[in-house]
Amino acid sequence: MNSLMSTYASLPITFERGEGAYLYDTEGKKYLDSLCGIAVTSLGHSHEGVADALCDQARTLIHTSNIYHIANQEKLAEKLCKLSGMSNVFFGNSGAEANEAAIKLARLYGKSRGIETPNIIVMEGSFHGRTLATLSATGSRKVQAGFSPLLSGFVRVPYNDIAAVESTAKHNADVVAILVEPVQGEGGVVVPDADYIANLRKICDANNWLLMLDEIQTGMCRTGEWFGFQHSNIKPDVMTLAKALGNGVPIGACLAADKVRDVLKAGTHGSTFGGNPLSTRAALAVVDAMESGGLKKNASEMGQYLHAQLAETLSGVAAVKTIRSKGLMLGIVLDRDCGALVGQALEHGLLINVTAGNVIRLLPPLTLTKDQADEITRIVGALVSAFVQD
Repeated sequence: MNSLMSTYASLPITFERGEGAYLYDTEGKKYLDSLCGIAVTSLGHSHEGVADALCDQARTLIHTSNIYHIANQEKLAEKLCKLSGMSNVFFGNSGAEANEAAIKLARLYGKSRGIETPNIIVMEGSFHGRTLATLSATGSRKVQAGFSPLLSGFVRVPYNDIAAVESTAKHNADVVAILVEPVQGEGGVVVPDADYIANLRKICDANNWLLMLDEIQTGMCRTGEWFGFQHSNIKPDVMTLAKALGNGVPIGACLAADKVRDVLKAGTHGSTFGGNPLSTRAALAVVDAMESGGLKKNASEMGQYLHAQLAETLSGVAAVKTIRSKGLMLGIVLDRDCGALVGQALEHGLLINVTAGNVIRLLPPLTLTKDQADEITRIVGALVSAFVQD
């Protein structure tokens, strides 16, 4: 009998070690990891700088609690604020926790304006986490099923639809914020219009709302900029990070701009483990590696290259509706469900996943080389061509 709760439909494989873009299972078979633990191990596996930082910190000091100052936490906050233009940071342990902090911040902000039932606009097809608040904000009936009553205070509109947001502004006086992903990851790598985020910024400014960007998946150079909003030449009021921030070490962050830097005060929020010496030391090593390795540039260039190679290879496959991408965040959209491709790719030594039922999602490491991109293209191209002919 398995002693684990059956919350995951895990594939029949166990990985023993990793090196760069590759994983090795318990039988010694090698796999190209083009999923990165769902956009987490962006530096690749067993990164020397992160490993050294973790070992050194583990031998020095792992945890004290936020009752005391934590030097690594303060250094990391300063670094992230410098990179993003934000003002201060709250650290948690995951993306869901970061989004919880953002939701709480928005509610306190609304209360400070005299709004008793503050509402947050969220998007259809979105994913913000699996806690009750972030689950309620998520735009997926599938992940919400069985967990009602959900938390109230969310107004849902279609993604990439400015007119719907403007209509909500006219008819709901209790809205205080918009929570949105710059690119919807779980929703199928949905890339909005180029001016979408900028137009949301204008609407928020006109209505004194907060623009809160969930950059859990798009942040940390994944899209070819440090953060997805930097493609739009605007700045959010709140931004959340996690996933790649620790390269596998659990850490999340909620960043606030000047307008709301003082909304969360002592006693309004907290975390036992959030921002402890170990996790923040790992994140500092991640940021240093991304800066010194030019990974923002590589994500942009290799994302364009991989997209072009996939487009050329799959150009004659009628079942391929489109390929969507932003940096090294790619989705191949088929005209049918294609979940079976995950297991087939595994057999061919490639890790992928399928989201939204019919979208092959690729999230390779930001260190991706042309040879590795070609390997992904070759395997995916062959698998898709064979799959749609069956």
